[in-house]
Amino acid sequence: MTRRTPTTPGLRAWAELLRLPALFTVPGDALAGAAAVAARPSSRTLLAIGASLCLYEAGMALNDWADRDEDAAERPHRPLPSGRIRPTAALTAACVGTAAGLALAHRAGRPALAVAAPLAATVWAYDLGLKHTPAGPAAMAAARGLDLLLGAAATTGRIRPALRPATLLSGHTLAVTTVSRHETRGGSTLAPLTALAATGAVTSRLLSVGATTASTPATRTARPRTRPTAKDALRAALAAVYATTATRGYAHAALNPSPPLTQRAVGGGIRATIPLQAALSARSGTPVPALLTAALAPIAATFAKKVSVT
Repeated sequence: MTRRTPTTPGLRAWAELLRLPALFTVPGDALAGAAAVAARPSSRTLLAIGASLCLYEAGMALNDWADRDEDAAERPHRPLPSGRIRPTAALTAACVGTAAGLALAHRAGRPALAVAAPLAATVWAYDLGLKHTPAGPAAMAAARGLDLLLGAAATTGRIRPALRPATLLSGHTLAVTTVSRHETRGGSTLAPLTALAATGAVTSRLLSVGATTASTPATRTARPRTRPTAKDALRAALAAVYATTATRGYAHAALNPSPPLTQRAVGGGIRATIPLQAALSARSGTPVPALLTAALAPIAATFAKKVSVT
């Protein structure tokens, strides 16, 4: 008979602390950023993805470290209040993840580091102070937008063409974060209703005519289209998946703002990040990164059945 190894509970606890399923929402930021500047993903894009993953997980560990007293009262099953992970270990993980993320961004070049540094500062400011203030959702939205710009900066050194997709991604994140502020207590109908409106606005921009924005001399002059292309169909399909994934939970939470339904709405909003990133890549006229990003959704869904995304 084989004994269970004592490391298994520890691995499970770390997967919960770092919200493992949410990790799959990160690579699409850099890919969408690279697509926005009309560039193929390169080794520097991979470095940006690595930096984003490290900074994201550092934020997750720091989040639970900062909220350990609050979680002890409201979510005692979380890894820190339950005693499965020590607070000092979580704080150490946050510091190591931040250092590793900045180091990878430095390897990707000065423009990437110039974006990664304020991204890291935003993450720490959010977890240590801004989270429980009115500025909290805006800070989280800024962090997600900066993450997309990190991919653009690392790939080509330019970020200006990526500002519009970064704004759309930030708008979605702002909506999700606003709803998440009520996930333990519920009671808010306005937050999910506002999130529904924001999702509709983002979807409208994804579907807008002439959205493809490859900023190269050959594509700066818009050409009139008489019939939809395969890229248009892909963009529309991904936009529909995004809208469906996000709005279902928001609608249920608006009708019944209980904590369980609000938590489901937050989970749906987080999962919707992946098809949104894919739609942004398709919107920029790069179907391969869009399909690669979309392929992460079923993987995230599989892990979400075992580990909570919130």
